[in-house]
Amino acid sequence: MRTIINSTFVSLDGVVNHMDKWHFDYVDAESDEFALEQLRAADAMLMGRKTYEVYAGAWPGRDGEYADAINAIPKHVASTTLQNPAWHNTSVLDGDLVEAVRALRAQDGTSILMHGYGPVAKTLLQADLLDELHLWVHPHLAGAGDENDLLLHHGLTKKLELTATRTLNSGVVVLTLRNPDARPEGAPHV
Repeated sequence: MRTIINSTFVSLDGVVNHMDKWHFDYVDAESDEFALEQLRAADAMLMGRKTYEVYAGAWPGRDGEYADAINAIPKHVASTTLQNPAWHNTSVLDGDLVEAVRALRAQDGTSILMHGYGPVAKTLLQADLLDELHLWVHPHLAGAGDENDLLLHHGLTKKLELTATRTLNSGVVVLTLRNPDARPEGAPHV
């Protein structure tokens, strides 16, 4: 049973989008290395269509260790509208999201890394298919966006367990949170 690990940048006021206003001043060699560690620990990526479009428009034309790794890794895109993805090593999960991800999670392998915290991640967390959440909390109030841009999602209530923290030199704090309800089918709660 594979695990799904979400890694998301978030501003101090809970904004996960509009990163041009709050994120890029905190990117440095340390954050790049940590992001590469996360990518290398996975054997696949999962993303929603919007994240896919941003990544497919940016990563194929870049060079370097991270670009090489993200371009090579198998990528799964949850979408009912995307057809014939052009980015190398990409497949589309269409149909029922929860069932498609349940089947992907049941395959042999290690972890599946997910970037972004939009509708796909929120649905998977609600369905207990998201095992771990890494929130890169930036010491910056974004002051932008609306409810669709926030970590908050009305009606999504989930108790998570803090398993680790890592403070980067930039002031970003990475919180590692485990979903105790995400477990293999039929496995008991412990």
